[in-house]
Amino acid sequence: MLKDKVVLVTGGAQGIGAATIKKFAEEKCRVVINYNTSMKEAYKLQEDITKLGAKSLVIEADITKQDEVDEMINKILSEFKRIDILINNAAIAIDTLFQDKTVANFKKTIDTNLIAPFYLSKKIGELMYEQKEGVIINVSSTNGIDKYYPMSLDYDASKAALISLTHNLAFQFAPFVRVNSVAPGFIATENEIKDLDEEFIKSEEAKIFVKRLGEAKEIANVIFFLASEEASYINNTVIRVDGGTY
Repeated sequence: MLKDKVVLVTGGAQGIGAATIKKFAEEKCRVVINYNTSMKEAYKLQEDITKLGAKSLVIEADITKQDEVDEMINKILSEFKRIDILINNAAIAIDTLFQDKTVANFKKTIDTNLIAPFYLSKKIGELMYEQKEGVIINVSSTNGIDKYYPMSLDYDASKAALISLTHNLAFQFAPFVRVNSVAPGFIATENEIKDLDEEFIKSEEAKIFVKRLGEAKEIANVIFFLASEEASYINNTVIRVDGGTY
């Protein structure tokens, strides 16, 4: 039972993050919706989960800024006294032709997709270790495993590094904190497909064994399972959720 567990989801206002918030709220967890720019979506989501009878907290914070992360953690502890589950979901992708790639954008991607999860996991993982229980789940990507798109090489590199971080954190925080990663494939969130033409989407679907894109709730279901007692012996693991691809 995860009822009353305190769950922080970074980038929780939209897409996989929002679906994850809803899943935990349905089980009456106390959820923290972190957002950076999606204020309207964050508070609409809070309205929706309040109807489910779940307690929630909405916090604006740029997770690439340590002082804002520290302030967010203090707000959560002030409201809920503890943090039981951390979902490092927030990420950015700056896809451009290889010749247009810049060091500045590469660093921005790494700051958001890797360094921010490191800092959040360090600060919150240490709290979890002190309370002798906790779960950290990093949302990586199949792009970090075996996909090769030079247009997104900075994103791909950050997600591969996040998997490495997962393994090291699992070792660091053993035996009290379980650390796992979920690696989604092509998920049909609004932000993911808004600028893609139908022909490209069909070509990508053809590569997937189940012949369709994934849904955000399907990733949320795996995240919830990994956080639950049913997954109490799953640690230091990366789970692909991609429908099967080649």
